[in-house]
Amino acid sequence: MLNNSENSNGSQRALYEFVEELYPICRSITGDGVRATLRTIAREIPIEIKEVPSGTHVLDWTVPREWNIRDAWIKDAQGRRVVDFRAHNLHVVNYSVPVNARLTLDELLPHLHTLPDNPDWIPYRTTYYDEAWGFCLSQRQLEALLPGEYEVVIDSELKVGALVYGELVLPGTSDDEILISTHVCHPSLCDDNLTGISISVNLAREMLGRTDRRHTLRFLYAPGTIGAITWLHQNRDTAHRIKHGLTLTCLGDNHPFTYKRTVTGKAEIDHVVEHVLAHCGLPHQIIEFFPYGYDERQYNSPGFRLAVGSLMRGRHGQFPEYHTSGDNLDFISDERMRESYELILSILETLDGNRTYRNTAPYGEPQLGARGLYRALGGTSIPNLQLAMLWTLNLSDGQNSLLDIARRAGISFHSVRTAANLLVEHELLVDA
Repeated sequence: MLNNSENSNGSQRALYEFVEELYPICRSITGDGVRATLRTIAREIPIEIKEVPSGTHVLDWTVPREWNIRDAWIKDAQGRRVVDFRAHNLHVVNYSVPVNARLTLDELLPHLHTLPDNPDWIPYRTTYYDEAWGFCLSQRQLEALLPGEYEVVIDSELKVGALVYGELVLPGTSDDEILISTHVCHPSLCDDNLTGISISVNLAREMLGRTDRRHTLRFLYAPGTIGAITWLHQNRDTAHRIKHGLTLTCLGDNHPFTYKRTVTGKAEIDHVVEHVLAHCGLPHQIIEFFPYGYDERQYNSPGFRLAVGSLMRGRHGQFPEYHTSGDNLDFISDERMRESYELILSILETLDGNRTYRNTAPYGEPQLGARGLYRALGGTSIPNLQLAMLWTLNLSDGQNSLLDIARRAGISFHSVRTAANLLVEHELLVDA
């Protein structure tokens, strides 16, 4: 269970322990592994789990047959499992068709996948839309295989079933939505994307306890690509309500934060994330949108053009552990996940707290002392709050949002928002 005994956000250990719990499950784009993952999430937050039948046409795609696997192995002449699905679920190429055969080593080799540059790791491979099969193993395991005959079994099933995804919608005072999207299709890989799932679930739990939301929040847990496409198809008429969004992945490793902009690069989510990163005190980089990676490319497609960026630490395909057994529980840390959680929480608070005001005393600088505002300043520990107040008064002409003011002034959104709250309280600001 997630443990929130330390604070309402859940402890650092809770983030990591949820990853530990999900790690053994063999997930894919369909099947019981996804159901088990969603049931585990549903124990923590009240997601609605939806099933879409195989064969359903979704945009330009078709929901594939459901895949499940019970066991798989390669046995040598002595009957020993030299490759064993039960030892690690990456050993089988995901979505492999059933196999029961005896093959020579030469016949078997075309179906084996390794990582010669990282000889102790198992690669992660898939064959989603091509009926094939294969095994993944370490280079050292491959080198230990001797000539001879091997028993090869993949006890899997491809059947008419369903694609499964889960979502939680938390209504706000506005129908405008913030989307937090995480993919749930990868098997035993921690950074990609159990960290994204764990952080998203903890964020949802935090937001469940808040009653002052302006935006509606939507947390989506779906298989990569086909899951997002299915969701977009089913929500084609209402997807435009999503005004801001993030895909979350690779958030527990030791790399600097990376934010991938929306397709325009000029959306409010772009400005918010860049501002929060600039004030977080942690290493980071901003990269432009490109149509590859995670489900941000589906949300940003021309027919939808939803303002969804992507937040990660390690970048897609650019660190050695990516899509290998090296992406394990030792590769991620409590501390890095906590940093990621706090950063995203700040992004959500900034998006929801951004307002545009009008100064009610715009002719000259209003007398702050006469209104008791200097005394109010003395009761806070926020640095530069007086300067934030002066900037907010000066730029609140009905055109500039609080984020615009924070970016122009070079101070944190939190300082500007606090200043604005004081000014609203003293009737010096009103909604524009």
